[in-house]
Amino acid sequence: MLNLNLFRNIGFPLYLFIYLILPYSAITETLKVDFIRNLETSLNKRDLEFIKKNFRNDENQNIPKQFSKIINDFPKCKWKIKRLKSNIPDEEILRIKVSGEKIVNGEIYILESKFDYLFSIVNGKISEGIIKNLFTTIRNDNKKIDISFKIPDRVLTGSKYDIDIILNKPLEEVIIAGAIKPYQVYSFFEQEILLEPLASGGIFKITRAPSKPGIQIWSGIIAHPEGMITFTKSIDIVDEI
Repeated sequence: MLNLNLFRNIGFPLYLFIYLILPYSAITETLKVDFIRNLETSLNKRDLEFIKKNFRNDENQNIPKQFSKIINDFPKCKWKIKRLKSNIPDEEILRIKVSGEKIVNGEIYILESKFDYLFSIVNGKISEGIIKNLFTTIRNDNKKIDISFKIPDRVLTGSKYDIDIILNKPLEEVIIAGAIKPYQVYSFFEQEILLEPLASGGIFKITRAPSKPGIQIWSGIIAHPEGMITFTKSIDIVDEI
């Protein structure tokens, strides 16, 4: 039986996800294969100088601070970068994957994150970067929990849409706790999500998209006898699909 008192007042470290919303990638005008490889290497070797020199000056102050957060939490995290084709002139896209693990009180927590980074280049430096299709999980269950995340990548402004986090093998007579909460980009680095018992096999929510285009972020947590899973998903709010 899961003891809810262990989880009810957890100060949920949302910044573990939100710092992945911020841009860490450096880029040049050429975007040659060699540079992408060097960028990936610099991220994995924690080479901040290589990264800083490829951002515009107004973003340089944030890079060491934000990059250090993920390094401090997951010191051995690995980055993989792939260039995607864009149909928009002067737009570049990188698909970025981050993975890592850390041990807390004898428990191994696994980080997996993937997102697309869209940007343009001004005077040889990265500019107007934005994250899309972000999905991040941190879990300590050794993937024993059979769970499905059904959250759309994009929805129309003002429309209703479903968010379903499904436990494919719900447990009988066992209390599972969870919660989900919306966040705005760059709003807060730390927030609390208060857990509540889940009467059904997961989290099922119907919500409405904002009336203006942008990005909406949902973060949540599932507390299960096999462990905990925290997750964050970004949704692109658009005028047309």
